[in-house]
Amino acid sequence: MKIYFHLCLEDFTNCYIVVNDDPSVKEAIIIDPGEISEEMINQIEGGGYKLSACLITHNHKNHVAGLETLMRIYEPKIYAADSEVVGMKCELIHGDGKMKLAGLDVDFFSVPGHSPDSMVYKIGNVLFTGDTLFAGSIGETSSQYSAKLLRNNINAKLLSQTDGLVLMPGHGPPSTLEAEREFNIDMN
Repeated sequence: MKIYFHLCLEDFTNCYIVVNDDPSVKEAIIIDPGEISEEMINQIEGGGYKLSACLITHNHKNHVAGLETLMRIYEPKIYAADSEVVGMKCELIHGDGKMKLAGLDVDFFSVPGHSPDSMVYKIGNVLFTGDTLFAGSIGETSSQYSAKLLRNNINAKLLSQTDGLVLMPGHGPPSTLEAEREFNIDMN
């Protein structure tokens, strides 16, 4: 598995392309396509990957704005906690579960609080957290109740994971699970 990071400069959102470079598979997953750049297309095409899936961490425009462009070029299945994102039908996922995409095991966790449809994806030893958990903070919420719900969900579903996990957030730099347990000011 390889992960390619892309910063969408317009809204400073992170997008990730996860590839299974096993020669018998050669498939890719894109997570939160805030924009689709020529560089991203070149990575997919240049690597000879089939883009088989698109994972949405939450349905906020700055994380899905590139979806329309993506769907003009490729035909991945879109997975989200909403049945529709920017007018496109999605494979609806809810709760916590597992699926196999691009030959990779993908765990998903419903972590509402930042938004009702917030999902976190675990692929290998990496958590793609969207706007749920950042390096040193948690996602913005609209109320005290939502903030408490988000903290409880992060504690129960993310910080309870085993050590050694890398966090790839929707904004900002990557982090580790150990660093967030110890230093995240919004969780202490």
